[in-house]
Amino acid sequence: MVTVVSLGGSIVAPDKVDVDFIKSFTDLVRSFVENNSDRHFIFVVGGGSPARQWQNAYKQASLQIQSAKSVSDEEADWIGIMATRLNAQLIKAMMSEWCNQEVAINPADISPLTSRVLVAAGWKPGFSTDNVAVLLAERFGADMVINLSNIEKVYTADPKTDVNASPIDKITWKDFRLLVGDEWIPGKNVPFDPVASRHAEKIGLKVICAGGKNLENFRKILNGDEFFGTTIYAG
Repeated sequence: MVTVVSLGGSIVAPDKVDVDFIKSFTDLVRSFVENNSDRHFIFVVGGGSPARQWQNAYKQASLQIQSAKSVSDEEADWIGIMATRLNAQLIKAMMSEWCNQEVAINPADISPLTSRVLVAAGWKPGFSTDNVAVLLAERFGADMVINLSNIEKVYTADPKTDVNASPIDKITWKDFRLLVGDEWIPGKNVPFDPVASRHAEKIGLKVICAGGKNLENFRKILNGDEFFGTTIYAG
């Protein structure tokens, strides 16, 4: 059994690296690896605060140069991708006892799983690590992706700006894509990447969005128990 987790950079490094979370998260994974011999994990790690800090620095510095007509989305994406690779290398190091493969970069060019854990990072411009998670789920036959981030549920609108926004327990891909749109912008803050959403709908993949800091809730998801979060599914 392969479990694919899109591990948001917002919980690995919200403003600085969250050492306590990483230790607790690793301990939880250890308990599942040691007690479930047939279970494999793939963790795809996002960029978090480092990605946004460096992207913002690039944008601000570029706009201060008179000859700079515009900021390149591709360059901003590459900066974010490098941050995901730094975070992924940290997670791999923490899980090195079960992970003997290098951090995966290209989901289309990964050898068969030879260890209990594989850690992956950003690939190329045009989408986020959520899309890498969807591609890896497709390749290794996982029927869902667990998306752990700094939001506990998907809402009908941004609850920070809309007092009428309400949480959603279950939603079809068709309706979810109406919420997030189809366009990817580097650093875009949405529950799940629009590009990844399009492909997940195409292949009939289920995605569970849940708060990453609630590790007991994550344990429930892994056990197939009732959990707090939003399920996105093919209607």
